[in-house]
Amino acid sequence: MGKIAFVFSGQGAQYTGMGKDLYEKSLSAKAVYDMADSIRPDTSKQCFEGSKEELSITINTQPCLFTTDLAAAIATVEAGIKPDCIAGFSLGEISALAFSGIMSQEDAFKFVCKRAELMDKASKENKGAMVAVLKLSPNQVEDVCSHYKEAWPVNYNSPAQTVVASSENEVDALCEEIKSLKGKAVKLAVSGAFHSPYMSSAYDGLCEYIKNIKLNSPTLPIYANLTAEPYSDNYAELITKQVKNPVKWQKTIENMYANGVDTFVEVGVGKTLVGLISKILPEAKVFNVENMEGIEILLSSLKG
Repeated sequence: MGKIAFVFSGQGAQYTGMGKDLYEKSLSAKAVYDMADSIRPDTSKQCFEGSKEELSITINTQPCLFTTDLAAAIATVEAGIKPDCIAGFSLGEISALAFSGIMSQEDAFKFVCKRAELMDKASKENKGAMVAVLKLSPNQVEDVCSHYKEAWPVNYNSPAQTVVASSENEVDALCEEIKSLKGKAVKLAVSGAFHSPYMSSAYDGLCEYIKNIKLNSPTLPIYANLTAEPYSDNYAELITKQVKNPVKWQKTIENMYANGVDTFVEVGVGKTLVGLISKILPEAKVFNVENMEGIEILLSSLKG
């Protein structure tokens, strides 16, 4: 058997009740929620009882998902499964930073709260849209975006899925051009054009904020969204630039595989990353852990 990677979920898969099972059945997971509540009261209550609308607001989504991702990973380790390397998708990279020890759990949680606040503010200052493009190659998507003043590929998710950020006034024309090329364009229900130049003010704010955070060497390899390579130095630059630059997810997974990973465990909410990894590497073994049942299935499969 090859190496195991934990991959931490990003925004979009949140739902009412996420993490409740982990909180109730894993002491280590409960400790993560207790930490979050001590800094941002009622974070756990929001995860367990918040409405879909409430959980979809960026300033709520990011702290809640961070906490659930980290709790799922730590509960999995508590059950006896340790990863050889890790990565996180967008927001999930901040959970990965806490898991790797680059930031303390408390500092990472405070950072994610500030990140959410700044991204929310940037979204209101620069109204943008995001579109998932299917059935076209990344190169085709890059070519389409070049025809517009403000359109950028921002999430390189898989060979047949690239997410584009654009201005609100160009998004309809962009979608029509994608359809004319036999592609499929799906507008995403998000509040802003994330990972694009529209997030420049959020980047500036995070650069200032991170100056007061102690950054440590990671305890295991953590792959950066910005480079698709393991963190080696320039930690602050990799962490902050991520908000206004593309997520190189496909390349990240390919690089992990090239370095011996054949088992990927999505820790946190949903199965989005499991689906993407299956498209990037059909031969890889994929699992998701968002509750205790997921941990049991993972344990059973790895023993078998």
